[in-house]
Amino acid sequence: MSTLFENATLLDADGETPATWLRIDDDAIVARGTGDPGDAATGAERVDLAGARLTPGFLDLHGHGGGGFGFDDGPEAIRSALATHRAHGTTRSVISLVANPIEKLTAGLRGVRELAAADPLVLGSHLEGPFLAVRRRGAHAEEFLQAPDPETVETLLEAGDGTIRQITLAPELPGALGTIDRFVEAGVVVAVGHTEVDYDRARSAFDHGARLLTHAFNAMPGIQHRDPGPLVAAFDDDRVTIEIVADGIHVHPGVLQLTFRAAPRRVALVTDGMAAAGGGDGFFKIGSLNVTVTGGRAVLNGTDTLAGSTLTQDVALRTAVQAGVPAVEAVTALTRTPAAVLGLEDRLGRLQPGYAADLVVIDEDWRVRGVWAAGERVPAA
Repeated sequence: MSTLFENATLLDADGETPATWLRIDDDAIVARGTGDPGDAATGAERVDLAGARLTPGFLDLHGHGGGGFGFDDGPEAIRSALATHRAHGTTRSVISLVANPIEKLTAGLRGVRELAAADPLVLGSHLEGPFLAVRRRGAHAEEFLQAPDPETVETLLEAGDGTIRQITLAPELPGALGTIDRFVEAGVVVAVGHTEVDYDRARSAFDHGARLLTHAFNAMPGIQHRDPGPLVAAFDDDRVTIEIVADGIHVHPGVLQLTFRAAPRRVALVTDGMAAAGGGDGFFKIGSLNVTVTGGRAVLNGTDTLAGSTLTQDVALRTAVQAGVPAVEAVTALTRTPAAVLGLEDRLGRLQPGYAADLVVIDEDWRVRGVWAAGERVPAA
């Protein structure tokens, strides 16, 4: 299982390098260089990219489904949804679960735990709930939301058994700061989101160890000149990474570009994709709630409330580049930055020997022309 990619333009967080070759053996990058590969080509299948870009595989910290399947519907649905996202370049995924009854959340966590044990491309779970603000709940059922309490926290941690990668919570809820402490102690990345939090309380959350802002500008207060809110608190804190859903719907292209300028190398592009991601319009569900998708825009039935997105990460890349984000920064936001959020930057997100053989071939129109995940070719969409 050796492959040599020739005549490639390598594009990752380290920059853009034309006329380059790169070799993978099994699930790892083993060599790269310019000019004649010489002995590095021995025994390898040769793939001539004719100058096309080669990037690391995309990593999605936040998604709920795709290809007609939702992540809350069990392991088989998750596998089917992931097949869609992998064909669009997302080689590693965190499985996001919406607010549900605790017994369903624990069952979901156990299912993701089993998947992660069998599939290294599944990085673990993200609990988007149940500790969310009711007024900023978005596409989360109000009856399943609650303030955090120690017993519920321990129940969730036990079900995840070390595979909960991230939790989104509202820091203004009673007991939230202590809950942040507990999740950080357990090695979980805490994200601020679906919240009414003000600037000072957001800063307190970051001081307690929260390190991520969930889908920035959405389901949270905006920036007011006398009440800057969580967005400015996150921009001001170099420890915090900022999620953005770059579908042209969740944020305006000008705001997308502004965020990259305000928080260099701290933006993580995420899909927040639900079952319709990578598919067409129609009627779907997210958790227990009904969703209508029209023109690629997903909303709760009968409302104007966004219910995730129909985004895949290749579209996020095109959206960012078209908005004026430099290509290296856009690719970094899909690769090295999310890997760093999870503490995986030593093996994911770069095109260097020793890193995972997760690769995406991108043509001149920023469209995916081939994907390799852990060294294996991914079937096309």
